[in-house]
Amino acid sequence: MSTASTTSDRPAVRYVPTDEERAVALRRMKRIATTLLVIAAVVFAIAFALQDRYPWLGYVRAAAEGAMVGAIADWFAVTALFRYPLGIKIPHTAIIPTRKDEIGATLGAFVEHEFLSDEVVTGKLRSIGIARRVGGWLAEPANAERLTAEASVAARGILTLLGDDDVEDVIERLARRHLFEPEWGPAIGRVGARLVAAGQQRAAIDVVVEKAEGWLEAHPEAFGRMVSDRLPRWVPGFVDRFVDDRAQREILAFVRAVRADPDHPLRLAVDRWLAELADSLQHDGATIAKVEAIKADLLESRRVREFAAEAWSSVKHTLESALEDPSSELRQALQQAVVEVGARLVADERLAQKVDEWVTDAAAYVVRNYRHEIAGVITETVERWDPRETTEKLELQVGRDLQFIRINGTVVGALAGLAIFALASAVQALV
Repeated sequence: MSTASTTSDRPAVRYVPTDEERAVALRRMKRIATTLLVIAAVVFAIAFALQDRYPWLGYVRAAAEGAMVGAIADWFAVTALFRYPLGIKIPHTAIIPTRKDEIGATLGAFVEHEFLSDEVVTGKLRSIGIARRVGGWLAEPANAERLTAEASVAARGILTLLGDDDVEDVIERLARRHLFEPEWGPAIGRVGARLVAAGQQRAAIDVVVEKAEGWLEAHPEAFGRMVSDRLPRWVPGFVDRFVDDRAQREILAFVRAVRADPDHPLRLAVDRWLAELADSLQHDGATIAKVEAIKADLLESRRVREFAAEAWSSVKHTLESALEDPSSELRQALQQAVVEVGARLVADERLAQKVDEWVTDAAAYVVRNYRHEIAGVITETVERWDPRETTEKLELQVGRDLQFIRINGTVVGALAGLAIFALASAVQALV
């Protein structure tokens, strides 16, 4: 999906004026409506004074009179919505401030039943194609980078809020439950038996033998007089040196033989010993008891707590560094994953449909079970408003349009007054 097509599918954003702009427009419309009333009153006064001299002014007087009646009536109706007309507490006036809570409850119920119904919510969600819209947005690298950055900030905030002692307690409890509560012997024995059966121990033996050979070659003096010191004192000195050298060469030759022969008796002996040890760890009570004793000693030591602290400190430091660095492998991998998810949502029709269904079902569930609480926000918000503040808010929203009622009332009243006077004059002339 191209950016151009995505943009063209979006509905145009309607400009919403600020409260200051609404207040200016409201005052302007009030002046216009009041000016028309004043003009109608002036015309009425002049026509009323001169109609005996100029009979045709009777029609003008009737029109001006009707205009004043219409203007005053509509002024009263509009004013009665927001306040008491002229400060007089006439019944059924100042409707909004006196019935604010009832209006809020009615508005909340209207939103609950008309806007938060299953049909309305699910129908709207199915029609807009959430998965493709979200996928197109995520597929843009700049958007993916922005989302990754915001997620990294949130993750670092969570890491900061997490108490080190609490996390260490959790790690320690998990370690004790999953590492120390089960018996170690049988588990180690089963793993060891499988390793021995697969010949995995031979690689370890190769490493040990290779390291031993290298060390013996590099340190011939390690044997020193280990053998010759045990010979009788009457043995000549050259024999001592010969014996020591011979012992060193024999041991080195033995190690080389073990290394070169995969079926060397030492290797086979080690294999048998490891197999017997694995079997004992699984079935021999004494061996299992020894392992459990070692485990108990370790469990009672402070190393478990120190392990938990070191593990959490290492993980926390690594995560914080990776999340803070935009070029870290973690951040780059997350960003790439976001782009790939977005691309799949756009290209994979079946995946997009599944995501749309998931979102629609989730939204329907929330609306079905919590629509009353959601709509209750409106009711509770209106109840918390000050009556005067509520009146001002609503008047700013609809007051300008209501002033057109006053203007229309003035015009309609003038036409009605003129028509009534003309009809009465015609009837009078016929009679």
